[in-house]
Amino acid sequence: MTFSKVGGQVISSTSLPLAIGSNGPAVRDLTARLRAAGFDPGTDTTDFSEATRSAVLAFQSSRGLDEEGICDRDTWVALVEAGFAFGDRLLYLTQPMLRGDDVADLQLRLGALGFDAGRVDGIFGPMTRDALLEFQRNVGLVPDEVCGPDTVAALARLQPRGGTTSVAGVRERHRLRTRQHQGLSLNIALAHLGDADELVGIVATELSRAGARVAVFAAESWSLISPQVNAMDAELCLAVSTDVGPVCEVAYFETTGFHSVGGHQLAHLIGAELPSSPLWPLVTVSGKRIPILRETRPPAVAIRIGPAAMVSEQHNLVGAALARSVTRWSDEPC
Repeated sequence: MTFSKVGGQVISSTSLPLAIGSNGPAVRDLTARLRAAGFDPGTDTTDFSEATRSAVLAFQSSRGLDEEGICDRDTWVALVEAGFAFGDRLLYLTQPMLRGDDVADLQLRLGALGFDAGRVDGIFGPMTRDALLEFQRNVGLVPDEVCGPDTVAALARLQPRGGTTSVAGVRERHRLRTRQHQGLSLNIALAHLGDADELVGIVATELSRAGARVAVFAAESWSLISPQVNAMDAELCLAVSTDVGPVCEVAYFETTGFHSVGGHQLAHLIGAELPSSPLWPLVTVSGKRIPILRETRPPAVAIRIGPAAMVSEQHNLVGAALARSVTRWSDEPC
């Protein structure tokens, strides 16, 4: 996959990851993009320095990405998307779908006016198109399903930049509260990166016994799993990954003006249920924008826990805690 051009050379995903010791045109492009996004890595250079790492960490924190100080594919994509401001380009439904901060801005502006463009995920999908069309019809614009200069101007007149809060969160809450289920009769997707087979297997067994329909997905990246979760029409997604170091993080999808109410509820239930251990820190629960949370349509929660060896020893306790949390969530999803 090609991301950008610098100095006539193509910078692609094969250049990634970039970390201390990396050098060349890809690092020059990285420093330029960090600076444009407001995270100055210092003097222009083709070497990935400690200052570059600090800027990457700050950018990752601001975007709800895993903070590792390494520019991986997710970080690079986020930097590219950060380069698009609202009004810079025409926005419309295409394949592959347009992504960027300008799309997220459009979704938030529409949602703040009551036009449900779906989650503020920065991905121009069918819901965003439909909300845009409804807005154009309501304000007397040509209903061409394209966000161009006239639509940008109309949105600018009707609300301040950035909007307030999207109606999408209210709609999600309503859907969760009015869904018709008995017990744990849910379609549940369990995802992992090939590093949590035992743990995910226990969760799948426990949930299946309780009446859920469970599908397990594993791949080398979350972005490869998300389309499979959406294709199965899952009602909930639980993503589990392990780490070599001590960590215990639970995350749900959150961005400016929107957070998944279902994901938020499940994340806090999991945070309360996970067993404590002297070998991993206290559980932290936070909103993030990693791909498995951003790209899946149903409420999703990502759990990252380690050290992996300790998780393996306690996988029965951890697995049972996750299953209990989902069971509680089915009765009170928001």
